[in-house]
Amino acid sequence: MADKKKIWTTVWDYVLMTLGGLIFCMAWDSFLIPNGIASGGLTGLCTIIQFATGFPVAISYILLNIVLLGIAFLILGNGFGIKTIYCILITTLMFEILPRFDILQALPGRPLYISEKVLVPIIGGLLEAIGISWIFKRGGSTGGTDVVALILNKFWPVSPGKVYMFLDLFIIASVLLIPGKTLQDMIYGYLAMISFSLFLDFLLLGSKATVQVLVFSQHYQEIADHITHRMNRGVTAISSVGWYSQAEGKVLLIVVRKTQMSELTKAIKELDPKAFVSISSATSVYGEGFEEMKTGFVRKKKQ
Repeated sequence: MADKKKIWTTVWDYVLMTLGGLIFCMAWDSFLIPNGIASGGLTGLCTIIQFATGFPVAISYILLNIVLLGIAFLILGNGFGIKTIYCILITTLMFEILPRFDILQALPGRPLYISEKVLVPIIGGLLEAIGISWIFKRGGSTGGTDVVALILNKFWPVSPGKVYMFLDLFIIASVLLIPGKTLQDMIYGYLAMISFSLFLDFLLLGSKATVQVLVFSQHYQEIADHITHRMNRGVTAISSVGWYSQAEGKVLLIVVRKTQMSELTKAIKELDPKAFVSISSATSVYGEGFEEMKTGFVRKKKQ
């Protein structure tokens, strides 16, 4: 029974990654590319290559990914999951197929046409975020700048976020090197990048955003029991000493969804109106009751 459930889970992962890849590619082939907009990432670079030379995105996309994966294999070792390889192949196939369907392009006289061009990069960024979020949630990746970030992080203590930001800024700005492209085209690219980033954060973290709460109270036992039994959340009691009073006590460490904050603060106030509470955002929380840790890449373990 367990094996059957595992098989269905794996099949469902690949179904969602395939649909995510389709939506991701539609963002480009239906909205961004037909309207002359190049956003960030490897796909953005491939789009600029197509604008400048006519070389199809599908071909440059797979070739550059092969080169990047080859370099990463030499530097990082055999640490790339099959889901990442699958996502790269399926998106390459869709980049080849979708441009053949003119009806899917958001151009005048076609069903998806949008007269206000400023909305095109916003919608493109939204669709791209939906597709990528589905892929990320199932443990996949579309390669590209993800691989570059891993390679650079191997040698320099630079965060992946900074790598993505600088690469995207450079890629989008390079559209100005193409004859006929203007500052407006670059701004549209940045608008698509911002739209994608904001929507992706919302889709990945929005309803599942978490906070870390520290509670300083003499009634820590009652508060801990309420959270454990009424809210079904874990609590960690950390031994503490008030330096001024030298009184020993417990600090409660609690991680909850943002949607539970109202219930939590109300309970704390009722149990101890004088409690001191510190709240901070938790970017990622993995473990029982929260998210399962997934990644499209696996670092090679040191021997």
